[in-house]
Amino acid sequence: MQKLTSSFYRLAASGALATLLALGGQTAAHAAADGSFTPAQRAEIVSIVRNALKTDPSILTDAVAAMQSKASEQKTTSALDVVRHNRAQFGNSTSDIVLGNPHGRLSIVEFYDPRCPYCRKVLPDLDALIAAEPDLKLVEKVIPVLGPNSVLDSQAIMAAGLQNAYKPFQQALMADTSAPGMERIRHAAALAGLDADRLVRDMKSPAVATALAQNVALARSIDLEGTPTFIIGEQQIIPGAVSVDDLKAAVEKLKQAH
Repeated sequence: MQKLTSSFYRLAASGALATLLALGGQTAAHAAADGSFTPAQRAEIVSIVRNALKTDPSILTDAVAAMQSKASEQKTTSALDVVRHNRAQFGNSTSDIVLGNPHGRLSIVEFYDPRCPYCRKVLPDLDALIAAEPDLKLVEKVIPVLGPNSVLDSQAIMAAGLQNAYKPFQQALMADTSAPGMERIRHAAALAGLDADRLVRDMKSPAVATALAQNVALARSIDLEGTPTFIIGEQQIIPGAVSVDDLKAAVEKLKQAH
């Protein structure tokens, strides 16, 4: 953390300097002519920056904000490039859980952890979105990122999919606020009408392990930072528990792109 912070503020200072130079001082113009700064010019630049920051500290704040925005844009662009070059893995793999219209032209991929409170919060919004948009294909990728209990719940949800009961089991499990463990999983299995003994066996199956490993690898490939994260087609990434209105707006934007 210390190394990242130090580098960040060095870059921020450089951004502030670039901002000052872009204003068009004689020093910048002279340096541009021969591509270098003399020691005297460098000293003058340092003096200008120091005085400017003393007079108006918001220069540095603005520079930091600009750099954060640019870094975020670059990260999103890079992540979307990964999505475009790996279309099959981000929507058509055999282990994908698909809700809504499996042949829909409008595609959203959600990465979620079943123990994430924000992921629980958006469940009804996603149901409403699917009900309102018949051409929407929602691909759900379970990733256990919150510790051993997340691994357990993720294994159970993927195992439920092998009994064609992903959605009822997911809802039963994620709505259950009792202590995590196998008793809770068996209870959710009973509510969803599953064979609980088979579910427990399938939780440790190679198919479940492989599917979860693939999901985690994909999450890393886009440098995912938290759950839920939504990939809207191939044009937008939305991190966090956004409102249903934001999701609807994203779908409308996706429609316009088709």
